[in-house]
Amino acid sequence: MNPNFTNYLLKITSSTECREVEVIQSLWSGYGSISRYQLDNASFPTVVVKQISLNTSGEHPRGWNTEFSHNRKVQSYKVETHWYEQWGQLCTDDCKIPKLIGSFTEGTHQWIVLEDLNLHFPLRKEQLHLTEVKACLTWLASFHMTFLNHKPVGLWEVGTYWHLQTRPDEFNTMEHQELKSKAHIIDTSLNECTYQTIVHGDAKLANFCFSEDGREVAAVDFQYVGGGCGIKDVAYFLGSCLSSSECEVYEKELLDFYFSALKHAFDTSTSSIDFKALESEWRKLYPIACTDFTRFLLGWMPSHQKINTYSLNIMNSVLSSL
Repeated sequence: MNPNFTNYLLKITSSTECREVEVIQSLWSGYGSISRYQLDNASFPTVVVKQISLNTSGEHPRGWNTEFSHNRKVQSYKVETHWYEQWGQLCTDDCKIPKLIGSFTEGTHQWIVLEDLNLHFPLRKEQLHLTEVKACLTWLASFHMTFLNHKPVGLWEVGTYWHLQTRPDEFNTMEHQELKSKAHIIDTSLNECTYQTIVHGDAKLANFCFSEDGREVAAVDFQYVGGGCGIKDVAYFLGSCLSSSECEVYEKELLDFYFSALKHAFDTSTSSIDFKALESEWRKLYPIACTDFTRFLLGWMPSHQKINTYSLNIMNSVLSSL
């Protein structure tokens, strides 16, 4: 363990000793790890530390280890640190995230010290019941309403990791010519919609932590948080936790639920927007958002399981309408 970081961690937690007790996961492409640290004589027993090495990595599992992709990842960690330092405190219990305890930088190494969510949100899930899907949609609705019309200062101007401007390598590789020719129209329609918020940017199932009863969630991983249309998070999330057939069966019910939760968050906010106009716009953009993500997958990994009957049917419908 880096002795300077150890001293920093002891100082900010007022603990007498700390030790790494668990590596929770490695970061994508070999950029570091997320670990749990045990603290002695502190006001909380554990913290989670995201340790980041910003040296060039050559370990991308799909081979996308270009200088461009490296610079994007470096920027993503800067954005995440800024998010926790300047934005995270705006999140309420309805869109719970881990509290920032501190951040430390030394050369090309960086540490983000966060609240350990395991105390109240100990479960991670690979498959969801419908009630648990709705719990995540409620979180997204609260998050999107909380940050409606906020300018993404210090964040990605356009959030999501698959944003067209940040994925030129994958775009150039994509073989679907009609989608390639219309990709910028799709991108523009999302980026220039009237109602903008802050999007999580990577709202997949793996980034949600669940309470014991599965009715409440918290979210982690804010590397690609930024401006955009909230329905992008919804489209991506549903694709991350539902099969093709489940998407077809439950699409209407789950979109209706999301907008109901969004309306509830709106009713308890001070926003003066035209909610019906927002809902109408975002509903129309749902298939556009699905197609935008399919565009990324077709360039990044054409054999990916998320390229399925449901997503391809939506894509073909969108392309025929443009």
